[in-house]
Amino acid sequence: MREVVLSTGGSILLYDTSGPYTDENLRTDVRAGLPKLRAPWTAERAARAGDGAPTQLGYARRGEITTEMEFIALREGVSAQTVREEVAAGRAVIPANVNHPEIEPMVIGEAFLVKVNANIGNSAVSSSIEHEVEKMVWATRWGADTIMDLSTGKDIHQTREWILRNSPVPVGTVPIYQALEKVGGRPEDLTWEVYRDTVIEQCEQGVDYMTVHAGVRADYVPLTARRKTGIVSRGGSILAAWCMAHRRENFLYERFGELTEILRAYDVTYSLGDGLRPGSIYDANDRAQLAELETLGELGRLARDMDVQVMIEGPGHVPMHKIKENVALQKRLCDDAPFYTLGPLTTDIAPGYDHITSAIGAAMIGWYGTAMLCYVTPKEHLGLPDLEDVKQGMIAYKIAAHAADLAKGHPGAQAWDDALSDARFEFRWEDQFNLALDPATARAYHDETLPAAPAKQAHFCSMCGPHFCSMKITHEIRSRHGEDAEPVAV
Repeated sequence: MREVVLSTGGSILLYDTSGPYTDENLRTDVRAGLPKLRAPWTAERAARAGDGAPTQLGYARRGEITTEMEFIALREGVSAQTVREEVAAGRAVIPANVNHPEIEPMVIGEAFLVKVNANIGNSAVSSSIEHEVEKMVWATRWGADTIMDLSTGKDIHQTREWILRNSPVPVGTVPIYQALEKVGGRPEDLTWEVYRDTVIEQCEQGVDYMTVHAGVRADYVPLTARRKTGIVSRGGSILAAWCMAHRRENFLYERFGELTEILRAYDVTYSLGDGLRPGSIYDANDRAQLAELETLGELGRLARDMDVQVMIEGPGHVPMHKIKENVALQKRLCDDAPFYTLGPLTTDIAPGYDHITSAIGAAMIGWYGTAMLCYVTPKEHLGLPDLEDVKQGMIAYKIAAHAADLAKGHPGAQAWDDALSDARFEFRWEDQFNLALDPATARAYHDETLPAAPAKQAHFCSMCGPHFCSMKITHEIRSRHGEDAEPVAV
C-alpha cells in the first residue's frame, strides 16, 4: 500500500504494485534481485506437507487460510476468509509459484479489484535484457499488477531470470514461444517433449502463470478460414500450423493431464489461452472463438479437479454491443473462472491510439465481471513498445480498471475519488497533484500557465481565471447564505 499524506492532516492508503520500488531512495542490484518475502512462508508449508506440494487452491479447499491469503486480504480491504472462499470456488486465483519468493501476493477474481497486466519482452529484432528489466520496473511503478514476459528473441532464459528475480508482481509467460525457438522457429518440428521440458524449465525459474493454448483443437482451425483476419494469436497460429502439418490433434490438448501435474508441483496457475480470439470487429463472437471457449471451460474443470488454479483468456476485438455477451458466455461455459481479456478493442480504425480504443472496451468488460485486463499500448499492431508507450498503456488501463471498480461498487474504490474531489473543491492543489494517478503530469499541466508558488494557493486555474471559477463562486454563495440556505421562491 502507498500512503498519500494530505495537507489537512489526514491521509489515504492506495493500492500499490511497485513493491520496494515505491521507495525513491531504493538502490537495487538487478543481479542480486529483490528480498525473498515469501521464502519463510513456502518453507514452512513444505516442511509440514505430507502430500507433495499443495497449491493455494488445495489449501483453500481444505479450509486453510495461507499467509498469502492474509497478505492479500490486507491489500484488498476484505477478510481473509473471503479470499479463501473465492479461491476455493475457482472464482479467483493467486498466481504464486513456490520458486518466486520475491513477489507480493495478489489475487485475480471478480470479487476483488480489477487487475491490469503489462506485456513486455524482447523480439528477434529489438530490445535487450537490461531494457526489459527496466520496462518491468517501469510498468510496476505505473500500476502493473502482473507482468507477462513475451520474449521471442535471443537470451529468452536469461531475460526471464532477471525479470523474475527483480519482479515484485507475478510473472506470466507463453511457453510455446521458447519451445518454438528451440526447434529453429519451425512449428512442424515442435514435440510434446520439447514443450514439456520448456515448461519445467520455466517452472523451476519461478514463472507464476502460463498461457497454454490447449483449446486450439484441430477441428476448429477450418472454422477460421472465412475470417477477415484469420488467427491472430501467435501461440494459436503456431499450434494450428502444427495440427495442419501433422494432421493430428493439438498435443497440448492430448497431454493436458500430464501438463497439469507439472504445474501442480510448482503451484503455477493456468491462463488458458484464447488462440482463436477475434483479431477484428468483423470476426467477433464467431464459431471458432466460441468453440474454443467451450473447450477452455472443459479444460478448466479438469485442472481444478487436480487442484491447479485456472483463469480464462478472452478477446480481443469486440464491438461494444457484444461485450456483455462475451462475459455472460464465459461465465456460463467456464464456471465463473476469472476472465482475463486483451482490451477488447472496440473499433479497428485507430492504429497508434489503440490504448484508447481498447480502454473503452476494458472499462466495460471489467464492469461486467472481467477480473484482469491485459493492457494495450499505442504501439499495438505497429511495433515493440518503449517506456513511454508502456506508461501510456498503463495509465489508460488503470483508469479503465478503476472505473470498473467504481461501477461494481468495490469496497473502498470511491474513497480515492472522494479524496481528490474534496481537494479540488477546496483548492488544495498539492493534494490534487499527489492524489492524481499521474502526479507529475497533473502538476506539469497546471504549471504550464500558472507556475508561480502563489498559484498553488489560488482559488482558480487558467481554465476559468479568478472571476469565472464555478467552485469559487459556490464557496462565495455558501459563505454568504450558508450551506443550508432556504430555496429561493421563483
